[in-house]
Amino acid sequence: MIKLLKNARVYAPAPLGVKDILIVGEKICRIDDRIEGYEGLPDVEVFDLEGRTLVPGYIDLHVHITGGGGEQGPTSRVPESQLSVFVENGITTVVGLLGTDGITRSIENLVAKARALTEEGITAYALTSAYGYPPITMTGSVEKDIMMVPPIIGVKVAVSDHRSSNPTGEELIRLATAARRAGLLSCTPGLVTMHMGSGKGGLDPIFYVLDHSDVPAKNLLPTHMHRTQALIDQGVELVRRGGFIDFTAGCDDQELEVNADKLAACLSQEGVTADHVTMSSDAYGSQPRFDDKGECIGLTYASPKYLHRTIQGLVKRGMALEEALKLLTTTPANILGKTGVKGCVAQGADADLLVLGEGLAIEGLFARGRTALWQGETLMKGKFE
Repeated sequence: MIKLLKNARVYAPAPLGVKDILIVGEKICRIDDRIEGYEGLPDVEVFDLEGRTLVPGYIDLHVHITGGGGEQGPTSRVPESQLSVFVENGITTVVGLLGTDGITRSIENLVAKARALTEEGITAYALTSAYGYPPITMTGSVEKDIMMVPPIIGVKVAVSDHRSSNPTGEELIRLATAARRAGLLSCTPGLVTMHMGSGKGGLDPIFYVLDHSDVPAKNLLPTHMHRTQALIDQGVELVRRGGFIDFTAGCDDQELEVNADKLAACLSQEGVTADHVTMSSDAYGSQPRFDDKGECIGLTYASPKYLHRTIQGLVKRGMALEEALKLLTTTPANILGKTGVKGCVAQGADADLLVLGEGLAIEGLFARGRTALWQGETLMKGKFE
């Protein structure tokens, strides 16, 4: 199927002006001021965007696609994700992972869910293991999981959190080296995503890895960096050393504003740019509240909707749209080793395209060339939705 998008105000994410875009199958085939000769041809769909803004589809690096939770027992297990919710919030690529519960939420289930989401129309990757160390795997090793089990591209572990195994710097070196080696052999990022709690250690184990090994900083991605100012300050130092950090969007309206302020303040620091900072949703992951005795006193779960709402909030705060978009497009694509394929509007890239109207409201979405959302109607849904 061929699609022709006319009169789109393109942010690639850099602003390109008003362009026409030709999509053939799953790829962007051509971008030009005017593309003529396709209207009226059979098997060609023409969409006149009438000056609406067109940006890359969002990449969400941290999603509990099989559901998270469990901190208040079996009844607190969060439901699995639904394809339509990602579509309605402009998300075309996700990285699925496990959380606190690595027992009832298995790697096997995670892989199957990632494959299902990809078959249904978006792109889904997965990370092996969960919070604990030593890691839990399908094949018996992190290396084999990354090498032999698509769509696994890396490993998850929790650091500086009372629910983690509190891995030492030496243990993180071994884990990151295994992931790095497997990534090189399998042409995947070999990513080590680290759930960061508000524990006393902060990013110290990560700095230990950088100071005592040759693991590249790009392979290490600490997430939930919004938790404390001390963690943010360490994150600034990590970025200045060439590393990457991931902020979590809020899980309610109040937290959205607080986290957006923290993110904007971090990006204003000298030496920190959106080229080394990402934002993810933690969608379908539980958001427990603990008292000073470590007792869980409340529980909800995160939604993908706060990603785009944070972009809107950052733009309202004065950030240029092209800079805000990097958090969900070019920078996560770089981390995933998908520069020029994902997170951009470019010839040869996957046709993951988000259409924004007045006030940056989501009005359309194309996922790998398929029309997923148009004029408020969700056209791409899961089999049982």
